[in-house]
Amino acid sequence: MIKSASELKTPLTLRPDVLVIGSGAGGAVVAARLAASGAKVLVLEEGGHYTRADFNMREDWAYPRLYQERGNRATADLGFTILQGRSIGGSTTINWTTSFRTPDHVLDHWARAHHIEGLTKSALTPHWDTIEERLGIHHVGLDEVNRNNGVLYDGLGKLGLHRDTTSRNVRGCMKSGYCGMGCPVDAKQAMAITLIPDAIEKGADVWAGARVERLEVAGSRVVRAHAVAIDKDTDRPTGVAITVEPKLCVLSGGAINSPALLLRSGLNANGRVGLRTFIHPVIAMFAQFDEPIEAFYGAPQSVYSHEFARRDGKMGFFLEVPPIHPMLAALALTGYGQAHRDLMVQLPHAQAIIALSIDGFLPGDEGGRVTLKSNGAPKVDYPYTDALRESFRESMKVMARIQFAAGARAVQTLHTTPIRIDRESEIARIDDAPLGPCLNSAFTAHQMGGCSMGGDPKTSVVRSDFRHHDIQNLFVVDGSVLPTSLGVNPSETIYGLASYASTKIH
Repeated sequence: MIKSASELKTPLTLRPDVLVIGSGAGGAVVAARLAASGAKVLVLEEGGHYTRADFNMREDWAYPRLYQERGNRATADLGFTILQGRSIGGSTTINWTTSFRTPDHVLDHWARAHHIEGLTKSALTPHWDTIEERLGIHHVGLDEVNRNNGVLYDGLGKLGLHRDTTSRNVRGCMKSGYCGMGCPVDAKQAMAITLIPDAIEKGADVWAGARVERLEVAGSRVVRAHAVAIDKDTDRPTGVAITVEPKLCVLSGGAINSPALLLRSGLNANGRVGLRTFIHPVIAMFAQFDEPIEAFYGAPQSVYSHEFARRDGKMGFFLEVPPIHPMLAALALTGYGQAHRDLMVQLPHAQAIIALSIDGFLPGDEGGRVTLKSNGAPKVDYPYTDALRESFRESMKVMARIQFAAGARAVQTLHTTPIRIDRESEIARIDDAPLGPCLNSAFTAHQMGGCSMGGDPKTSVVRSDFRHHDIQNLFVVDGSVLPTSLGVNPSETIYGLASYASTKIH
């Protein structure tokens, strides 16, 4: 049973073998693996615990409860909206199920450029095999491709570009299209219904609504974690303290929250915590079709292309398709008043493609940075570089060509003053449009880095075995350890790394 810290009336002290902070793709896997090995495991999750009975497929319910900062997390300059999960299961509760193993060339780059040892394809493959079996990850067929994704598939085919269907972690999917609001039939094999129950079955204690504020260190060891109970209705601290005195501590709060906790704890001796934060910056193109697309129904992300993932000397990007639900569409679409209303009225005929830029590989690309606000909350800065602007412009033109090839009657950018393009010959107009914070809508649903793994303690936060360079009983196991972005959706990478890391934690 998952316990609720919001129900605590008096302070609580716990003494587990292993404290796991966070219950997402990293924390859940580690908790299950270590509990199965006989360790007394405690999991603390700041978000609430919700089940299929709660998932009503309403955006106004889901965003305040299942997303960081009630769905309002963004970079400091408001240049990027940050979509990141917050509940038992973390972002696996609200992701779109797209699953990829880490590309071989990325693992090779990490070994070569960041001196990471052991993270090879042969070492990780058994872990991926196991997690794919547990989570039902399978390559989907064309019968699972809705019209929204079919636009990308058809357009790529007509232009002779790489295309394929994705793999998804689902069983018995009803293709409702509401993955981002929690699966109402438990088809999505998220951590809350898979690895977290596995951990509990083996004796782990799991608490929801318990926010870890600070780690207390003596010498080179974590001796206490100081947490506070969170009221499940107001999302505010109740004032009830939870103190944990663990033998080992595993930080799995995710990119952004994990570096923020280390910073609040004063654990940044080499100044590298929060640096090299990568976000797969996302730009989109919005298309209108004569026939209904109904992009709010069907498997949300079933087609992709890596045609442009590796561009010599330039930032690569990959292409996928998002669902288009009313609230997310209203936030993404620019314009005001009647013009905005006219676009929303056309929502059943709307289609979108997203391009995710692959950051962290070009010389000098250090990504963004996580620091702290005055209240101790994380602050994220991420720059618009020339390389990113070029990637955004090129990807917008590519997406427009694909949408026209698939039969779009018009496409438009998501600039503050949108560029409407009625024919392919006008696509070059995109080159003259400005790009930058508050000049266009941009997003991230993939946060990586901030506690970068590496062989050199002067330039990284954790070692190749996920152990903190300075704190002997502290491990970081989540997307924050990635030294670059991935060029693919990160969930399966994190599952595999967490399973591998569990063999190193002792």
